[in-house]
Amino acid sequence: MPASPERVTTIDLLRHGACQGGEIYRGRTDVALSDTGWQQMEQAIAQAADWQLVVTSPLARCRGFAEHCATRFALPLKVVTALQEVDFGAWEGRLLQEVWRTEAHTVSRYYDDPGAVTPPGGEATTDAQERVVAAWQSLMRDCAGQHLLLVGHGGVIRLLLSHLLAMPLSAIARLHIPYASICRIQVYHREGGDFPVLMSLNSRAGQP
Repeated sequence: MPASPERVTTIDLLRHGACQGGEIYRGRTDVALSDTGWQQMEQAIAQAADWQLVVTSPLARCRGFAEHCATRFALPLKVVTALQEVDFGAWEGRLLQEVWRTEAHTVSRYYDDPGAVTPPGGEATTDAQERVVAAWQSLMRDCAGQHLLLVGHGGVIRLLLSHLLAMPLSAIARLHIPYASICRIQVYHREGGDFPVLMSLNSRAGQP
């Protein structure tokens, strides 16, 4: 894709590591990383890239490590409220297995068609994607040509990839985004509009 180097933005999407509280729906539930999760993220960035800015969700499982990265690499930090995880409503804080056991039909429909089904009292997936994409577009305007580390959530990364790769929302549950994995996106800024390319999926920093 032809573009001058200064008009290409590189974004490393780093999902947070394992968290305190086990495997629960923790969308807006604000919990810290576990010791294991912190180690996972340290390993993920062991081979540091040439980042110029660290961007993060305000939730502790992302922000705590993002602040650590910004300090460690002497980089500016940008906290973006709109990059919070999806709100799971009545499922918040409950074990995944328990919700599957008690509300299997609704959960199954939610993963099959998240654009049409919303957790009870939760955030519609279409609304979540709209706010996440708006935040992304703002970053592309403000940080064009830079290399960013974005510390975020699995759901947010899936919603972004769905938008950037023109995938249907029904496919987001098929994207495996493990703890402390990195997805690299390069955005070519052209006169006709941005052209995003997925360069790597679930790698470590500095690796293809």
